[in-house]
Amino acid sequence: MKFNKTRNKVFGAIFIFIVVVAFFFYPTKYYLEVPGSAEDTSQFVKVAGKHDQKKGNLLLTTVGIVNGTPFTLLKSVGNNFETIYSQQELMGDETNEEYLRVQQYYMKSATNNAIQAAYSKADKPFTKKYLGVYVMDVMDNSDFKNKLAIGDTITSINGYHFNNADQFIKYVKKQNKKSTVKIKFTRDGKQKTASGKLVKLADTKRFGLGITLTDNTEAKGKPATKIDAGSIGGPSAGLMFTLQVYSQITNNNLKAGRTIAGTGTISPDGTVGPIGGIEKKVYAASQEGATIFFAPDDPVTKLIKKYEPGYVNNYHLALRAAKKIHTKMKIVPVKNLNDAINYLEKTKQSK
Repeated sequence: MKFNKTRNKVFGAIFIFIVVVAFFFYPTKYYLEVPGSAEDTSQFVKVAGKHDQKKGNLLLTTVGIVNGTPFTLLKSVGNNFETIYSQQELMGDETNEEYLRVQQYYMKSATNNAIQAAYSKADKPFTKKYLGVYVMDVMDNSDFKNKLAIGDTITSINGYHFNNADQFIKYVKKQNKKSTVKIKFTRDGKQKTASGKLVKLADTKRFGLGITLTDNTEAKGKPATKIDAGSIGGPSAGLMFTLQVYSQITNNNLKAGRTIAGTGTISPDGTVGPIGGIEKKVYAASQEGATIFFAPDDPVTKLIKKYEPGYVNNYHLALRAAKKIHTKMKIVPVKNLNDAINYLEKTKQSK
C-alpha cells in the first residue's frame, strides 16, 4: 500500500510537470502578432556602393509573428498590442515556407517600387527590367502542382518570351485546351523546365496552367542603388525605403539628426498605401525613441464602409495607439511621398 502511494505521488508529479510544460511551451495552431522592431533603413541601402553616414535615422517598423502557446495566448487577452490569428487567417492554405516566400516577394516588390518612386521624384534615370511572372500559388488541380512552387519565376512558355503578365495570359488563352505546354522558370537562381497540360480554371470557362501569378520586375537607377532587407518580409517598408533612397541620391539630408519612423506601402507614382498591424509599429517606433511617425492616411471610401462599416484608417489607428502608450511621438498623416518629404523639409529647423 505504501509503495502504491509513493508511486501515485511520482506519477502525479510527472503528470503535473507535463501539464505545466505544455501550458508554457506547447505550440498551438494559433499565432500572435506582436510589436516587432524599428530598424534603421541606412543599413539595408547602398547608393553607389555606400551606406548613408549622415546623423539621424529613418526607421522601418515591423511586427513580430510568434507561435502561440496556451500561456502566451491567455496572457495576450485584453492586450491592445497583441493580436491572435489562426493559421488559416494568417497564412491561408500556405505552408510556413510558402508564406515566407510570398513575404519575401512582397519586400522585393516594395524595394523595386521604392527605387522607382525615389528616382522619379529626384528626376534621375532608372530602368525597369522584366524578369517574368512570379508564381503566387499553384492550384490543387494543376498539372504543374508538383513541378512549380510558390516563389518560382516563369520566364518563357513554349519558347515564347513575354514582357508582362497580360501577354503571358493572352498567349495561354490562345492555346488548345488539350495542349501540353513547356515552360522555363527560375528557382533560387537556377534555370529549370517543366511540361504539363492545361486545366480548367475554377469559376471560368477558360483553361490555363492553374496558377496565381504577378509580374516580377527589377528596378535599377543611376547612381546604382541596392536594397537588401535580409530576412525582413512584406510590403510595408516601402515608404521608409523610398525616403532613404531619395535622401541619398539627392544628397538631401532629410533626417537632420532626427529619429524618424513610419510605415506604408509605396507605388511607383509615390502613392502611400495602408498596411496591417500599425498599432504594434507605433509601439516599436516609440520604444526606439522616434519623434516622428509617418502613418498612411488612406481614404475611407463608401465602398469600404459598405463592406466594413467599422473600418478605421491607418492614421487614426496610429493616433489611438500613440494615445494609449502616452508617447510624445508626432503621428503624421501621409497620402503620398511628397507629403512625407515636404513635412521633413519644413520641420528641419524646428527639431
